[in-house]
Amino acid sequence: MMIVPANWNLPDAIRSRVSPTSFGRQRAIIEGGQLLLLLHKPPAANDAHREGVLFWRDARGEWQASRGAAGGLKRHIQDYADIDTKLSEKYERADDTTTLFEILEALNPVARAARNMHLALQDAREGFGDDPFLIEMRDAAYDVERNLELLLEDVQNALQYRAAREAEEQARLSRETLRASHRLNTVAALFLPVTAITSVFGMNLSSGLNPTNPTLFWLVLLAGVALGGGMVAWVLARPRP
Repeated sequence: MMIVPANWNLPDAIRSRVSPTSFGRQRAIIEGGQLLLLLHKPPAANDAHREGVLFWRDARGEWQASRGAAGGLKRHIQDYADIDTKLSEKYERADDTTTLFEILEALNPVARAARNMHLALQDAREGFGDDPFLIEMRDAAYDVERNLELLLEDVQNALQYRAAREAEEQARLSRETLRASHRLNTVAALFLPVTAITSVFGMNLSSGLNPTNPTLFWLVLLAGVALGGGMVAWVLARPRP
């Protein structure tokens, strides 16, 4: 399929600079007082292919648009502005990270395309001096590019803030877990010796330590408590998390 419409009487100097089957990058071609704009339609999030449109300003200053560019150059730029409005509204309603990533995925290719469109229109404006329509279109393209760039920055900042907040919350939970573990270790240190001694004396085996008076029992109990107290003191002396 030919890129340039067959009924366009373009100068050979312009036609020779356009591929017959591919639009290539967005750009402005100026030759012999005529202008050909090769622009891209707003891309979708996962669209690797760029659909192009042509706008031709002939030597008389009259404009024509290729098939698929209904509404002319002004409508083409407005399509980018409409996407900016739609994504901005979605950003205002975004309350989770998944939605922000969806906005970012859709925004990145559109912002790049808008930037290149503005550069192409700037070249066209410089090539035709003070043409009022080109100046208006160049300024409109700049506004769209600027708004998309600001929205992109806002989305990226929001994602960074959420990531930092989640990391801080995770760190807080980790500190609480360490404190709970420290308290549990303290309790275990207090009761482990007593539990161990109680288990030994609770066995129904003859140990030779079964006197009729309770003195030995109390000595062993006090030794267990002292040992547990020592372990608690050691645990408490360690730096807390």
